[in-house]
Amino acid sequence: MTPATRSDRTAKLLSARLECLALAAERPGAHPDVVSGVRLASAATRNAVELHLLSVQEADEIWADTRRRHPTLALLVST
Repeated sequence: MTPATRSDRTAKLLSARLECLALAAERPGAHPDVVSGVRLASAATRNAVELHLLSVQEADEIWADTRRRHPTLALLVST
């Protein structure tokens, strides 16, 4: 797998995970595990940046894009 392919894959996986968590957070009676999931996604993002799988800019754009679509996510945990 090339570095570009690995980076694209990482970005898609992070985006998909954040989307799922954001949708879960918006449901009435959202489960407390959603907050834990967002924190884990935040930690995974930091790890991906440290491993050079994502740039800081890419990671910030993914989180910002998800926050724009799902403002509830911003209330749970900020990166």
